[in-house]
Amino acid sequence: MAKIAFIGAGSTVFSKNVVGDSFISPALRDSEFALYDIDPQRLKESETMLKILNKNLGNHGKIVSYTDRKEALAGADYVINAIQVGGYEPCTVIDFEVPKKYGLRQTIGDTLGIGGIFRGLRTIPVMLDIARDMEEVCPDAWLLNYTNPMAILTGAMLRYTDVKTVGLCHSVQGCAYHLLKGLGMPTDNVRYNIAGINHMAWLLEVTREGVDLYPEIKKRALERPTPHDDMVRYEIMKRFNYYVTESSEHNAEYLPYFIKSQYPELIERFNIPLDEYPRRCIEQIKGWNSLREHLVENPDLSHERTGEYGSYIMEAMETNIPYKIGGNVLNTGLITNLPSEACVEVSCLVDSSGINPTYVGDLPTQLAALNMTQINVQLLTIEAAMTQKKDHIYHAALLDPHTSSELSIDDIVAMVDDLIDAHGDWLPKYK
Repeated sequence: MAKIAFIGAGSTVFSKNVVGDSFISPALRDSEFALYDIDPQRLKESETMLKILNKNLGNHGKIVSYTDRKEALAGADYVINAIQVGGYEPCTVIDFEVPKKYGLRQTIGDTLGIGGIFRGLRTIPVMLDIARDMEEVCPDAWLLNYTNPMAILTGAMLRYTDVKTVGLCHSVQGCAYHLLKGLGMPTDNVRYNIAGINHMAWLLEVTREGVDLYPEIKKRALERPTPHDDMVRYEIMKRFNYYVTESSEHNAEYLPYFIKSQYPELIERFNIPLDEYPRRCIEQIKGWNSLREHLVENPDLSHERTGEYGSYIMEAMETNIPYKIGGNVLNTGLITNLPSEACVEVSCLVDSSGINPTYVGDLPTQLAALNMTQINVQLLTIEAAMTQKKDHIYHAALLDPHTSSELSIDDIVAMVDDLIDAHGDWLPKYK
């Protein structure tokens, strides 16, 4: 049976979802699950939880924790990546507090924008280390990357390593359902087509029984009482004609229109939750003790299969029964008006031959233009990480839409220098 390595297995809730899903799959449940994390306490907690869960679901799989990453990876068929380099403290705090001193506010800061740039810079070197281990001890394994910043990390892996990699995100799976449910529209028998880049992919088509649902969607969106949590996405759809996959709190910081110090009333008008990610982190840290009791110390723990792509991808590869996903892959002529070195998010068919992305063609011009504002930053962040040239960090930050709409060139450069200094040894030395 397969060997499934989980890097970052101390993410206990996510481990339960992905590994628990695999316990339920007949094609995967007898696998060896190799757990690795740099935090021994969290690793032990995940191991304890998963052994209880495995026992309660039939006791099929073999669960082994490793303190050596290369040993965990050795002979793996699949590698799940869910690491967070630098954690909430100190690095996420740095990502938010340093820009705040310059008047630059963020909501999530983990994928795009200045927070995404620096999370990418400190994570790419670790990802490359993982890749070197994989190339040595499991060269045929598939890496299923769940770590943000998705396009930056997946793009770096695909361009600069030999590891077979696909990036996975929740935003595609729930996009059409979330939109229709929020507008009080039926969600059954819906067909949709989504393409773009991670966290800024586009619902290009949404139909039921051949009928275009967009006219009714746009009508209801204009009439929906405010405030609600989807107001930024509705505004993007109103102005650019299409609904974007990722949430309003994310997209508010990806564009230059919504978080503006000279127009503070926009925060209330569009219901934008500034500092949302740090707030969530603090709540999760506070709530961990009670959650630990439910997950780790619960002899009756059970699980129902989630919608996470991970187990379905591995199942499709093991059984050769095709499964469709939204995957982050290199743009090998898939979206024809985006650059070939970009990491794009498109529909992919998965079977025993691997991940097979589908052709999209041209995006509507305005959507490709919005995507390019982020692709520019992603490519320069990767360039900075691979060359270790500080100039490319400046370039990435100067071209970020939200950052450049708020700060002067001098302030952006000074902020980047302060962020580099604050990160210290979490970053390599830049020239």
